[in-house]
Amino acid sequence: MEHKHEGHDHQHHEHGHGGAGGVSWAMAARATLHCLTGCAIGEVLGMVIGTALGWGNVATMVLAIVLAFFFGYALTLRGLLAAGVGLRRAVRVALAADTLSIAVMELIDNGVIALWPGAMDAHLSDPMFWIVLAIALAAAFVITTPVNKWMIGRGKGHAVVHQYHH
Repeated sequence: MEHKHEGHDHQHHEHGHGGAGGVSWAMAARATLHCLTGCAIGEVLGMVIGTALGWGNVATMVLAIVLAFFFGYALTLRGLLAAGVGLRRAVRVALAADTLSIAVMELIDNGVIALWPGAMDAHLSDPMFWIVLAIALAAAFVITTPVNKWMIGRGKGHAVVHQYHH
């Protein structure tokens, strides 16, 4: 679709988000995978650090959650800053775009780990640790994807981030 503004031609691409156009599941899955990547980095790093320092389950889980949010936001910030968005604006956009997605992801991920018998006591060298973590992250992805689809469809979440990548 072409629009003329101030004597310039601008090409607008329909991406299927916002309004009645609907949002593709692929777009929602990409947004969720983006958040999942940051969350997984933070989760694993937090668990490795907490375990290495001999911390208990609660302290290790808190560290893992804090790092999951940090790395989730950091990946979004990286893309926004690379697109030329100023730091203050980029931080506001990342917080608005990712907070609900990361929160849902962390709730599901840590809920699965906390409720899985023996998972909280599994060590990094135990295959159970890695298997349950993979299952927890997969469950978080499956449950968070519809949340992201809903948010993008309303012009929120990664729909806001997406506008800066043009």
